[in-house]
Amino acid sequence: MSDNEAAPEPKPELEGNAPISVKVVASTGEEVFFKIKRSTKLTKLQGAYANKVGKDMNSIRFLYDGQRIQEDDTPATLGMEEGDAIDVMVEQVGGYRSS
Repeated sequence: MSDNEAAPEPKPELEGNAPISVKVVASTGEEVFFKIKRSTKLTKLQGAYANKVGKDMNSIRFLYDGQRIQEDDTPATLGMEEGDAIDVMVEQVGGYRSS
């Protein structure tokens, strides 16, 4: 490296446990934003979201890239990046309707 070249600055969003912003998007299109560390279990975010919208956490489900978020998932284990979206759906029970 010559004297004229500066060392590249590390990108804060790529550092180990730097917080990222993610949005939770309801089927109505409503968006709620959260800042969360990469190592924090997403169940914490799910509980905060359920509280905020006044729903029972067991009555809603959370999906990232079409896959249901599991209990031990974190932004790091799912490879989430700044600004990624988590979809939230109301859990459907049953679904059979006779006519």
